[in-house]
Amino acid sequence: MNCLAIAGAGLLTLSLATGCFAKEPPPAPSDSSYALSGTIEGLDKGWVYLTHIGATSRIDSAQVQKGKFSFSGAVAAPELCVLAFSGPGVQRQNGPYFFLAGGHLTLTGRKEAFSTAVISGNPVQQEYLQFSAAEAGIKDEGRQKQQAKTFARQHPSSYVSAFALLEYFSYNVDEKELDSLYTGLDIPVQTSFLGLQVKEILRGAKLTAVGNPAPVFTQDDVDGRPVALASFKGGYVLVDFWASWCGPCRQENPNIVKAFHQYHTKGFSIVGVSLDEQKERWVAAIKKDGLAWTQVSDLKGWDNQVAALYGIKGIPMNFLLDKDGKIIAKGLTGEALEKKLAELLP
Repeated sequence: MNCLAIAGAGLLTLSLATGCFAKEPPPAPSDSSYALSGTIEGLDKGWVYLTHIGATSRIDSAQVQKGKFSFSGAVAAPELCVLAFSGPGVQRQNGPYFFLAGGHLTLTGRKEAFSTAVISGNPVQQEYLQFSAAEAGIKDEGRQKQQAKTFARQHPSSYVSAFALLEYFSYNVDEKELDSLYTGLDIPVQTSFLGLQVKEILRGAKLTAVGNPAPVFTQDDVDGRPVALASFKGGYVLVDFWASWCGPCRQENPNIVKAFHQYHTKGFSIVGVSLDEQKERWVAAIKKDGLAWTQVSDLKGWDNQVAALYGIKGIPMNFLLDKDGKIIAKGLTGEALEKKLAELLP
């Protein structure tokens, strides 16, 4: 398990962080007009919010009257969207993701379980429902990833294929495998917002492929002093991406602490790159977890410049460098890190 910037709920977070809000939707051909209507049982009145996820994100809103609401507009191409609602005495509740495209969509759901509301209608959304249903029926993550690959290869013209690749190929990517899947998509899907996100992941994966020189960087440590990766040449170095708010990262830290203390005197160092935004929480986590190695951050969260350079879309993630600064392994967790270091530093 890992924390993702661009899959599931994280995709919305990334989009809202990097985009902006527009009061009016962009112009689109008339044949791409849509209508979305729905009923939320148990909600007499309130507001429903429609978030369009894209390069320029925006939020539309509609009033709920006796449980019913509606939206209409136009989209130039299918968009991944998400709904939420609020009402008197009801905190904002997030609903399901869906694909908005030309045609009519309907939603049926309940106030108490809005995340399970069913949205059906246009062909792209039906493909998404098909993919989601198959995904839900598979419990093993490896088989889910295989199902995503199969879907993308069988549906090269579907925007859902780009979503599937984002969901399962945002972390510790095999660049050759993803390149084959991405180039197999039709051009309109490749150049869509979701497709371009896949392309960016592929760029980072190629740059940080095993055998390549690690991208060099300089970033400030907890005391504001600049630390250059180049200064660690001559020894084995683990560039470790994490954050205080990332549960899986904190669970993995004891394994890294163990490896550090076991191999540090033999020539092993670590540079931790934090995707935190609040210095106090970052420093407190370093102390609590006993991370006795160099830590850097620009406190910009997912917009961390080093993370962007390395194409990081999920954490924890790490890259092991040899004495010349070349990447020799990546994504080492649990016993895998200790095993690799035992081979290099017996």
